[in-house]
Amino acid sequence: MFKIGEIDGVIIKKIILHNDNRGWLAELFRKDDLNNYGPMMSYISVTKPGIARGPHEHTYQTDYFCFLGKARLFLWDNRKDSKTYMNKQVIENADGLTVIVPPGIVHAYKNIDTTDCLIVNFPDKLFAGWGKKEAIDEIRHENMPESPYRLE
Repeated sequence: MFKIGEIDGVIIKKIILHNDNRGWLAELFRKDDLNNYGPMMSYISVTKPGIARGPHEHTYQTDYFCFLGKARLFLWDNRKDSKTYMNKQVIENADGLTVIVPPGIVHAYKNIDTTDCLIVNFPDKLFAGWGKKEAIDEIRHENMPESPYRLE
């Protein structure tokens, strides 16, 4: 059903660690490098070994993920007007990557390590809107038995 290939609009960049005797520092994003993307909030999460989050998609929200830990990232282009519609892209190890996921891209990730995976996200929309008074922009596929979005 899906064909393997890159997905238009998904931007993947390596996180560069700047090391010294104190530890390391990494820029997760710079406004001058975001192509007009603008985060509205941030959150951090830990995913336990062997656990997956998603698949889900957003109608309006763009996600800007930063992966610090071994995660397999799954992306499916569900945008009917996209030149890569019905493409599936799998990044075997997203550790040390930033990934911008536009609206309409179904996405999921799974911790493939024996230690926790840390994920920071800088979405461009507020969760549940201003003051958390709006509908949540999320289509959850993980509980749909007939879902074509499989973590395989």
